[in-house]
Amino acid sequence: MRHIHIDNVEPGQFLGRTIFSGKGAILLSENVQLTVYMITTLKRIGVTMIYIKDPQFEDVEIADVVPEETKRAVMQRMGETFETIRSGKELNTRSINGSIDNLLEEIMKNKEVLVQLSDIRTEDNEMYVHAMNVCMMSVMVGIHMGLPMNQLRELAIGALLHDIGKIDALVDDESDDLRKHHTWRGFELLKNKRELSLLIAHVALQHHERIDGEGLPRRIPGEQIHLYAKITAVADRYDNLLFNLSTGRRMQPHEACEHIMALAGSQLDRDIVIHFLRTVSVYPTGASVRLSTRETAVVVGQHRGLPGRPVVRVIQSDWSERDLDVKEIDLAQHTTVFIDNVIV
Repeated sequence: MRHIHIDNVEPGQFLGRTIFSGKGAILLSENVQLTVYMITTLKRIGVTMIYIKDPQFEDVEIADVVPEETKRAVMQRMGETFETIRSGKELNTRSINGSIDNLLEEIMKNKEVLVQLSDIRTEDNEMYVHAMNVCMMSVMVGIHMGLPMNQLRELAIGALLHDIGKIDALVDDESDDLRKHHTWRGFELLKNKRELSLLIAHVALQHHERIDGEGLPRRIPGEQIHLYAKITAVADRYDNLLFNLSTGRRMQPHEACEHIMALAGSQLDRDIVIHFLRTVSVYPTGASVRLSTRETAVVVGQHRGLPGRPVVRVIQSDWSERDLDVKEIDLAQHTTVFIDNVIV
């Protein structure tokens, strides 16, 4: 399959990855043949990039850290939890707790897989997919740092619920009253839950604090920010750089990684950034790239230790031709060949 911009999708092509609603329901299933109406609707609901099936790359599969069924279950539980808050009822985190155990089990099984954020975003599912991604990346960093399972579990719940304050009716991030900031509202929602560690509430409170003490809501210096919040801050920033439907700005993974590196030591914890960059795919599988050889290629494989040097399949002819001369280059072995840019 290939990862392409929605403007380049043509009627008759087949969807490569299932698209979910905000609460985990299926909007469009993998393998559905796309129509003009479907493509137009996807654009309308905010989709910018999708995966499509391609006979030339039918053997290319994306290795997921968390399978789709587990993601759906967690998103469904999150939807139920958030609806409870919106309706003014008491927050019950038991369903979230149960889903986290399954999520952690899957991540531990696939901890050597580089993270690729392959879920398709819509205006409806953005909050849920963002929370899932931040949770998944945070846990991967925690594993890389050697955190024990009890701490990984706290980190996972905190990262999953880091933006829970955004659904509070009193939230106003533009207000001068910092107690209306979504971080503070999230803390207020979580701090008195006996089934949750207070550290989980501090993830919601501190994930927008900065190492240099210029963050929100309390402008505390780096040594006062909890480790879980520092980890979540890196994952949150990265995901927002890649996908931000509200602003319309979107970076490619390699650009976002460079941006994250530039923030290390000032806004973000330097050691955590180093661990983070070892867990994410700089050039995701399915992405089209231009090589320093002036050839066009598609990323078809990854290296755990060298995320910036993937395996690419070079296309020698026009995409529309059927008799294509195809070759693969392992950039970890061919050190004089580089990726010049990603083709969107």
